Formats: sequence, structure tokens, C-alpha cells
Amino acid sequence: MKANAWLGKPGDEIRTVFGEHQVGLPQPETLLSVAQVAPAGFDFMRNGKAILIMQKGEKEDISIVRNKYAAPQIIVIATAKDDNGYINIIRNRGKEIMKIFKDEDIKFTQNIFKKERLDHTKFKTLQDLNISVDIPKRYQLVKDSIGFLWLRQRLKSGIARGDGTNNVLIYSVPLEDENTVQDNITAVRDTIGKTHIPGSKEGMYMITEEAYTPFTYDAEIDGKKAFETRGKWEVKNDFMAGPFLNYTVIDKNNNRLIIFEGFTYAPSVNKRDFVFELEAIAKSMKIN
Repeated sequence: MKANAWLGKPGDEIRTVFGEHQVGLPQPETLLSVAQVAPAGFDFMRNGKAILIMQKGEKEDISIVRNKYAAPQIIVIATAKDDNGYINIIRNRGKEIMKIFKDEDIKFTQNIFKKERLDHTKFKTLQDLNISVDIPKRYQLVKDSIGFLWLRQRLKSGIARGDGTNNVLIYSVPLEDENTVQDNITAVRDTIGKTHIPGSKEGMYMITEEAYTPFTYDAEIDGKKAFETRGKWEVKNDFMAGPFLNYTVIDKNNNRLIIFEGFTYAPSVNKRDFVFELEAIAKSMKIN
């Protein structure tokens, strides 16, 4: 968009809507990172993966163009008559535009993971639960027993290098009352943490951070009703902590809940992209 629009009220609206913070992270991080370029300089940026073009036109609308200058690429063209129209379209359809970009990024990431995925048939828990999921080969086995799978990737860059990890948990619990599933998500994950995820000393184990209430949203995994929960974990009686992402999937056919949880330990660095990777993995899950 033009610099005068970016520096004026239309730009303010974009920064407000696109600058929304991702919930469940220890430090403030926006859902999307946004940079502006003037139309005259667009040729230098046109190979970008996700582009929003604000252009003048009679009809206030958005349209989508894929892979025009590069692949993969998604371009959203937002058309409006004037600055007030720009403000209106971002205010009313900004979240829709953001979802378009995010869904495309999820698919892009999943395609990479599919090419380099672990053989899910080697894990007893996935076989017993009859589940497949595209997890990159850089994740290594921590635990696979009693219907509980834990895989871990050690982070290799940034200040978190060495200590930092991204983790995947997959397990199942019986479906007792569908109406209470959402209310019990924290209690279930705390029980699992106490049983399966110990700290460095006796009496230490993973719990949901007591000072921060997780956020839960309606979701869908493999066509099944699910709940997405974002929050923070901590180790009881210790100083370790970080963000988690939990998908609790209602598998009525088998009278059970399938739970995918990803959690990140990456002290001193931003964590949004690590959690996004866990989301992409979770959304590849197939439940048979």
C-alpha cells in the first residue's frame, strides 16, 4: 500500500488487527509479522509467500491469487474506494484475511513434514490408538508406553540452543460425558503431567501454570469435534515453564478422547514459530 495510507488511519487499522497477540505465549508476540512496501517497490518483494495488496476500486471486496510470482504463494487483494473503505474492509474482514494466510502456511508446513516424516507404524501408542500423524524425523523418542507417546526435538539455534526443546505428546482417555470435556481439559493434562512428565527432582512434574488461565476454542481435527487450548505450563516446585497447545478430540466412534499436546521449552527466545510448528503437526493427525 502507499506510504501515506500506511502512515495514516488505514495503516493504523492494519497494525491493530494484524498486531493481535497470540494467546498462551510468555512474551507478547503478534499473530502475524507485517511489513509495508510501496507499490513502486513491489517488484523487489513480489516473491513473498504471503502478500496483501490494498488497491483502489469501486467494489469493496477481497480476492485471492495463488502462485502468481512464486510457489507457494498466496496474494490477497483488498479493494476499496478510499481510505475509509480500506479501514472498513480491514476492520470487518481482517480476521478472515489472517485466517487465509495462516491456513495456507499450515498446508505449506505440512507438505514439508509429510516428505520428512517419522514412520508412525514404529510407535506402539499410535498403532494401539490407530492414529497416523506427520511428525518430522528430527523428533526423537522419549517415551512410548501405556498408551502414551512423547517425542522431543532439541532446538539447534538461538539462545535456547542446547536446553531448548519442542515436544509432542499423544495419548487417549475414555469419553465419559461430552458436555464436561472442555471443563476437564486442564485436570486431564495435569494428571498426565504428574504421571508421565517428571522434573529434575522428586516431587517435580509438569502442571498447567496456576497464575495463567488457558484459553479454549472450538476446533476440528480430521473432521471430528475438538477443543483447542493454549496456555502456559510450568514444573511444580521448579522454575521451568513455557507455552503449550492442546487438541482434545472427541472420537465418538471409539468412545474416547484423543489428545495431542505440544509444548515448548525455549528460554529467552520468541516461541510463536515453535508453537506454530506443533499446530501444523497436530492438524495432520488422522484418527481411524
